[in-house]
Formats: sequence, C-alpha cells, structure tokens
Amino acid sequence: MTPAPLAARLSIPGGPLFFPVTAFGPDGSVDLDTYRTHVRRGVEDGAAAVFACCGTGEFHALTPEEFQACVRAAVEAAEGRVPVVAGAGYGTALAVRYAALAEEAGADGLLAMPPYLVVAGQEGLLRHYRTLAASAALPVIVYQRDNAVFTPDTVVELARTDGIIGLKDGLGDLDLMQRTVSAVRTEAPGDFLYFNGLPTAEQTQLAYRALGVTLYSSAVFCFAPEIALAFCRALHNGDEDTAGRLLDGFYRPFVELRAQGPGYAVALVKAGVRLRGLDVGEVRPPLHEPAEDHLKQLAQLIERGHTLLDAEGTR
Repeated sequence: MTPAPLAARLSIPGGPLFFPVTAFGPDGSVDLDTYRTHVRRGVEDGAAAVFACCGTGEFHALTPEEFQACVRAAVEAAEGRVPVVAGAGYGTALAVRYAALAEEAGADGLLAMPPYLVVAGQEGLLRHYRTLAASAALPVIVYQRDNAVFTPDTVVELARTDGIIGLKDGLGDLDLMQRTVSAVRTEAPGDFLYFNGLPTAEQTQLAYRALGVTLYSSAVFCFAPEIALAFCRALHNGDEDTAGRLLDGFYRPFVELRAQGPGYAVALVKAGVRLRGLDVGEVRPPLHEPAEDHLKQLAQLIERGHTLLDAEGTR
C-alpha cells in the first residue's frame, strides 16, 4: 500500500482506532489464536483501523519474532477490511528492522515509537525518523511523547519528508499542538494527519477537536467497544450531552482508576478484556497486574457505562 491510500483510509474513520492488547497464554508465550479473535472482534465491532503491537500491545515486551507473528495474525484477522498499522521503535537500526518485519507480515503502515531511552535534540530526532521513512516501504506516523517531543519547525520538516504521513500526540501540550498545526498548515500545506494519542484519549478529545484533531486512539474500545462507539458517534454528531454524560459517568472515573497504578494504561485495559470474557492473559514484566480491589472497581465502571448507554438508548 502506498502512503496516499493509507492516509485517505485513516483520514475519515468510521469508528475508533483500535489498539489491541497482545494475548499471552498460561505459560507466558504469545497466544496467536486468541489474539486473532481479539482483533477480529474489534474489526467486526466497528474499528476504523488496527494498530498492532503498539503501546497497548506491549511492543516493548515482544521479541522481533513474536512481533512479526502478531502483526501477521492481525493482518489475517482484519482480512483487508481496515488498515493494519504496526509499531516500530528503539534505536534507528532496530526501528528499521521492525519496519521490515512489519512489511513482510503484510502491515499497511507504521507507528514510529520514541527512540529508546536517550533524550536527543531536534536534529537527531529528525534524522532518526527520516532514516526510518527512507528505509521503509510503508508510510510512517510519528509518535510524540516522553523523549520524542518536537518543535513546530521539526514537525514541518517531518511533514515535508516522503513517507511520513502524520503525528500522533501523546504529550498533551495543547499550546504546542496549536502552534504545530498552524506551522504545518502554513509552511507545509497538505494532508498531514494528527492523532490524539493520550491514554484514554476520549477524556481530552473535545479539546483536541477544537484544534482540528479528529482522530484518536481508543484503549477503551478493547474491552468496552459499545461505550467507545457511543462516544465516537456523539462526537461525530455534535451530541455534547451524550459525550458529557459518558465523560462524567465513565471516562473520568476510569482515568482516575487508571492513575492508581503505574502501567495501568496497559494492565487495566488488558484486565478489562478478560472481564469481558476473552482470556488474553496477564501483562509481561516489568508491568504488573492491577490490585484485586481495582479489578472490582473496573467491573463496576464497565457496568455503569453500559447503564448509561441503556439510559441514553444508544446501545
């Protein structure tokens, strides 16, 4: 797939962007059958795209061989109905290797994770992502967060780079995002895409929409697709009342629960998938499982979210 078709498919999504968890069996190995089921259900539930082996999918914990097997399984489960974007990261050499593995597995694009550990200057970051884009036959979305934070001028240069089609923001600095969007619109006009990539992005999506950022990742979609879809529809239809009730009754309490433990942005989501009946296993170290009381609170929150949907008549 060339960059233009992927960008076109992502630019007008029919549903949330799905970041599946990676399924592990009782012995800790990757469970590809369960993973296929998880991805297939997400596509059938209305996901607009599958982002395989990214942050929620524990990219950091997978071997290259496991990574490729999971990306291939996601492509098989999606059956071409929606695009599959795979993670790629670490240093430049390994990012290039993961890009090649993703291409061999049939992925449609790449989400370029921040480089491993080091805090680099803008010149080095730009060189890193340009090297990845030049080496990869797949279009690249650059992920801004942690040690990969860009000035507006750097994003302009990224937008001018062949093969780089968008920026996913996991930083949450709205002033910086506004200046970035403005700079790219002025200096490199085109179809550059922006994504809200904050954990539980629904919580901030009203603010991002005001900046013109309509695409967002949805971890909640992994375990409560009905809630995620209802919120997505409310945004699309300008239904602020429904969006507000879901934010007040489900998303804000979920974000507060997520803040109770380090790594819960992944571990709590994976627990939610298990609570809904699909045994995707536990998270791998260094992440850890949520406390029992937090699991009970999560189950209550999911039930509350469904009660809100029933009251709205949106399920």
